[in-house]
Amino acid sequence: MVHSRFGALQKCCTYDTDLAHDALTKQLPRDPLSRRRHGWAFCGLLIDTSSLFDIQVSRSRIHVVLAFYSAYPKTSIPQRPIMLAIQGASGKLGYATLSALLEHDLISPSEITVTSSSDAGAAKLKSAIDKGVKLVSADWDTPASWETAFKGAGKLFLISSARIDKDFGDAPYGQGREADHFPALEAAKKVGVKHVYYTSLAFANPSKSRVMKAHERTEEYLQREWPGKFTIIREGLYNESWPLYFGHFDVPNDSRDEVITGGDGPISWTSIPDLGLANALILAAPSSEWANKTFYLSQRQSHPLKDVAGMVSKARGKQVAYKAVSRQEHEKFYVQERGMPEAMITWWSKSYDALRDNECEIDDPTLERLLATKGVKPTPMEETVAEMLKK
Repeated sequence: MVHSRFGALQKCCTYDTDLAHDALTKQLPRDPLSRRRHGWAFCGLLIDTSSLFDIQVSRSRIHVVLAFYSAYPKTSIPQRPIMLAIQGASGKLGYATLSALLEHDLISPSEITVTSSSDAGAAKLKSAIDKGVKLVSADWDTPASWETAFKGAGKLFLISSARIDKDFGDAPYGQGREADHFPALEAAKKVGVKHVYYTSLAFANPSKSRVMKAHERTEEYLQREWPGKFTIIREGLYNESWPLYFGHFDVPNDSRDEVITGGDGPISWTSIPDLGLANALILAAPSSEWANKTFYLSQRQSHPLKDVAGMVSKARGKQVAYKAVSRQEHEKFYVQERGMPEAMITWWSKSYDALRDNECEIDDPTLERLLATKGVKPTPMEETVAEMLKK
């Protein structure tokens, strides 16, 4: 009876008193003094006869050391759930990830905190909030807001800043988008977040592109400065982002018969919903499963921009030719002929140097393996292009 009464002591770890107390004493006498004497007598019995346990009891905690003995009946000691914070949950990737978590019942809504920086974002998250998800207002321009948002979280899903203008002009270290990321990570460190999952991008590191620079710097920070666990997820280039790569194509209004870009190469396009599901499965898994790993989430089927031109032509019922030119020609055309901002075009055009080097052709099975656990296959690029051109 003594063994079964304390069969909950199966692991070497520390439990808060209010959680462990019932598991340790629920079968003891109701009288506090008798219960205390009974408990200490039990401790002494085990220490004297088997030396299996050393139990120290204080007002703040019960520390169980060397508490494993497989023959004892196993009783679960209740533990507080690990809270997850999703920064930027109303954005495309954040919302897809949150939706997958809830749709597939991967994490209880009450164990999720989400952030948004706008009323529109909060409105988008209303259905999740109604289910029990907690919303906290926080934004890049108010670093202190991250402490409030991340307090109590054990895991943080940090989605990279979308403020690309910070990267323009070859921004020096600490002044690109990483200047948004670093204070958020410092806040997470301060409030005790144990595991950060960071959404990087599916280019090489180091990359010839400039869009990857802030990601390179944030990855480096996590590897050198973050004291806990981290997971770097190099998210595949969105299926839905093809207009950006395909000559800044204006989906509803573009009437061009020919599109030019500063280079071409295979791209392992991946849909946002597929990425959301894969991210959700990663976040819901035990922390140790993905700790201190860097990997890509991309489907392995790739398509260069010339293939995208064929998909666009088919969907529109009109031939759209494609031509790869030099980066300098690309910059001149889009600034002078299309009237686009020079700072943005100069920054973006270096992405085509990366495509020429096949940086975005990814051979990593992680995404497809994760999706397969839910019976899902990656969304074909052709399907996304056709759907977007219907609108």
